Amino acid sequence: MRGHSSQGRRRAVPRGPWPTLRTPLHPQAYEKRFPTCPQIPVFLGSEVLCESRSPDGAVHVVERSCRLRVEAPRLLRKIAGVEHVVFVQRNVLNWKERTLHIEAHNETFASRVVVHENCSYTVHPENEEWTCFEQSASLDIRSFFGFESALEKIAMKQYTANVKRGKEVIEHYLHELISQGISHIPRWTPAPVREEDACSQAGLGDPCSLEVSGPRSTQDPAPEMAGSDGDKLDADYIERYLGQLTPLQESCLIQLRHWLQDTHKGKIPKDQHILRFLRARDFHLDKAREMLCQSLSWRKQHQVDLLLQTWRPPALLEEFYAGGWHYQDLDGRPLYILRLGHMDTKGLMKAVGEEALLQHVLSVNEEGQKRCEGNTKQFGRPISSWTCLVDLEGLNMRHLWRPGVKALLRMIEVVEDNYPETLGRLLIVRAPRVFPVLWTLISPFINENTRQKFLIYSGSNYQGSGGLVDYLDKEVIPDFLGGECLCNVPEGGLVPKSLYLMEEEQEHADQLRQWRETYQSASVLRGAPHEVMVEILEGESVITWDFDILRGDVVFSLCYTKQAAKPGSQELGAGARASGRLMDKGWALGTDYSRVEAPLVCREGESIQGSHVTRWPGIYLLQWHMHAPPGGVVEDVLTALHSPGPRCKLLYYYEVLASEDFRGSMSSLESCTSRFSHLSAATSSSASSGQSHSSSLVSR
Repeated sequence: MRGHSSQGRRRAVPRGPWPTLRTPLHPQAYEKRFPTCPQIPVFLGSEVLCESRSPDGAVHVVERSCRLRVEAPRLLRKIAGVEHVVFVQRNVLNWKERTLHIEAHNETFASRVVVHENCSYTVHPENEEWTCFEQSASLDIRSFFGFESALEKIAMKQYTANVKRGKEVIEHYLHELISQGISHIPRWTPAPVREEDACSQAGLGDPCSLEVSGPRSTQDPAPEMAGSDGDKLDADYIERYLGQLTPLQESCLIQLRHWLQDTHKGKIPKDQHILRFLRARDFHLDKAREMLCQSLSWRKQHQVDLLLQTWRPPALLEEFYAGGWHYQDLDGRPLYILRLGHMDTKGLMKAVGEEALLQHVLSVNEEGQKRCEGNTKQFGRPISSWTCLVDLEGLNMRHLWRPGVKALLRMIEVVEDNYPETLGRLLIVRAPRVFPVLWTLISPFINENTRQKFLIYSGSNYQGSGGLVDYLDKEVIPDFLGGECLCNVPEGGLVPKSLYLMEEEQEHADQLRQWRETYQSASVLRGAPHEVMVEILEGESVITWDFDILRGDVVFSLCYTKQAAKPGSQELGAGARASGRLMDKGWALGTDYSRVEAPLVCREGESIQGSHVTRWPGIYLLQWHMHAPPGGVVEDVLTALHSPGPRCKLLYYYEVLASEDFRGSMSSLESCTSRFSHLSAATSSSASSGQSHSSSLVSR
């Protein structure tokens, strides 16, 4: 049956039994497929999420998370951004009825594609030594990056192949059991029921009433132990693993854990994990419960619990991502070092994509939690957070590339929502003059409690008393910060353009669409510059720009005038208008307008980021005109209009940071426990003296 709906493509495979297996139903044959199955190469592995048994032992339910390799064209895998997909499988084995029912559905891309599969093994009605097998599946493709038809064909082809292969695998394991002398399964008989189990036995009507056991674990059970009455935690356990708690906080933790045990399907997080969410919401039970539930759903949807086992960063990330773990601080917290100023965030995004960077950041956070548990055991006291040391030497306007900033904000949002109270302290050293601009953009997205953990040093303030030695042992301070410890964190550097993703691989990716939504395109003709008007209503605002030269060479400059641009221009936004040339040809430099940014020659393929702190209110013009080599003849506008097409092309973005916002970000910097006085004082004094600050960075 096949049909179409407004949502997308839907296909159901007609139900139909296989030929009967002339062997008895043997659950052990099916269980041999887990956790891995060499006979099925696409099956990468599985993990038990939860397991249930009825009191009389007749019904056994196992829910697993299964990873399958994607067998699809490379381009389709690249667009989807995955190499494997995750299915959740629920097996219900009924020894009494001699049946095995299997249900499976996809978790990967569940919002775009819905796959449901049902299988059943039953005893043949005419011969108990035979097994009947029946399988059906449905596929509903709502949307898949424009590849709905291709995905449908691939799915149907794989389903047909898997049905045949599944039968062969079951027969293989059945014959293996027979060769081992296991050919007979005795009939099920109920186990003797104790009096205290009688009530629960009588109430058993379906698998939903089963006693649920948690996921299998080989870890030391000690951290999970609570008091015998279940309403109070053991004092030694609190001191050893959780840290100081008031009676009210302890009660909130117990209530939230009990609520999860009663309602949550899947792994119950550890007390340390639950406690982080309670602290993030100031032990407001309802708010913490909502935040934790959303995070658990997110972890299940994206299979974050398996991330450390499945994520292998590309070699390019390992070479150019300038971050890594480095011993611990004086409080025993794991120490992570990030040399952000040396990292080419734009190059990394263009070479591996935003999703790969996000996966890597999540793996760092997962590793951080694991290291906290290890340090808790090592030092004999609760350690639930880590310290991050960020070196900003080399930070410049290239790091304000707008898609990169947007990706950073997305990562901050994901981490804030799912890893609360995991950052114990953030040490920022060698903060340059451009840092306040970046801080203005990202600080509104950082929780106030997190901001209070920031300590910011400019220049060499981090050295000596009051600096890093207050938080790190001298023996672990990295050599590049004046310490004696050799640090193995990659140095980063510019990512070669030859490693960027090919254009044809990017054209269907979400990131390219986002970049086009962010940037505006413009063409520059000889004698006809492209200009953008920005109206500044108050002094001491910050104009930032970011543009890429796609074709030709241009000259960029920033001009100021008290006069309005010529009328008839197209409105683009608050205080900005652009339609080719806005400046009157009769205006004279020094009389009608002034140039506040020196002309900058920009070559084809270059990316330019810059900013300017304004001195006066009025009209500012961002101007791009075609670069004429020395001795060249400049044609007039009429000649340019008759020339065959644009000679230069660029993508640009600009933004104005109002004085109130910019000063507000500086206030938030000064209010947190920091050593940012030199930088903030320099910024404030320069602004009050009426001087302008500007900078541009060229990158290839």
